[in-house]
Amino acid sequence: MTARPVKHSVTLHGHRTSISLEAPFWSELRSIAAQKEMPINALVSEIDEGRGMDSGLASAIRVYVLRSLKERLPSAE
Repeated sequence: MTARPVKHSVTLHGHRTSISLEAPFWSELRSIAAQKEMPINALVSEIDEGRGMDSGLASAIRVYVLRSLKERLPSAE
């Protein structure tokens, strides 16, 4: 596994764009999309629409993946 970002192309609003994320983030993003039974492009579009203009798309995806993972952790009561 490499810590270097890996670039992949996705389609957002009918246009191709490249996103650079580390391999573990791509893997988890694919898992989330599969769990939601949606294409990865649709999930990235959903994340894109929900992000503020003060954050980049790659950062928004990392935060989304992190929040998703935290939601799956058992709560410490």
